[in-house]
Amino acid sequence: MINGKQWKKIKSEEVEVRVVHSGVGAITESDITLAVSSNSIIIGFNVRANTAARESASQKKIDIRYYSIIYDLVDDITKAAEGLLSPEIRETFIGYAEIRKIFSVSKIGKIAGCFVNEGIVKKGCSFRLLRDNTVVHQGMLKTLRRFKDEVKEVREGTECGMGFENYNDIQEGDVMECFEVKEVARSLESVGKKVG
Repeated sequence: MINGKQWKKIKSEEVEVRVVHSGVGAITESDITLAVSSNSIIIGFNVRANTAARESASQKKIDIRYYSIIYDLVDDITKAAEGLLSPEIRETFIGYAEIRKIFSVSKIGKIAGCFVNEGIVKKGCSFRLLRDNTVVHQGMLKTLRRFKDEVKEVREGTECGMGFENYNDIQEGDVMECFEVKEVARSLESVGKKVG
């Protein structure tokens, strides 16, 4: 049987496995009732649910999981707990562009005439608008144009036109710090709690 110390290792500051009830013998209807009231799953280790419990679990949509190897049980519960962790947000810097001219376009709003002075700029990337090295806005790049054509990216040393999603307070001399945001699934180990 899995002991209390093993359960306590399957946790982080965000997620903790809590044992509502443990016992020996077959899984019964009263176990199903407890699982319903506590919004829990049922784990059977070398035991099975009796007929009435199986029918009740099916009607009440309670998950019963059976195990005969303790390491499989711990691994599955760890994976379930990791699925509850919020993803880590990672930013990757991709480039800087300076606003050199501002154009007003009917039906679109303001378009920034920019020069990419470092890295690359990609359509749909995130950006921070810097004015005198202070962040004044953060948003998404809505349009990216090279001459009259919509393009996916513009590289260092190139001029382009940029349109911003729901934002028009731009000035000549503003700098766009462009970056990509990626969500990365976290494991319990990555938040500093070793699972044994």
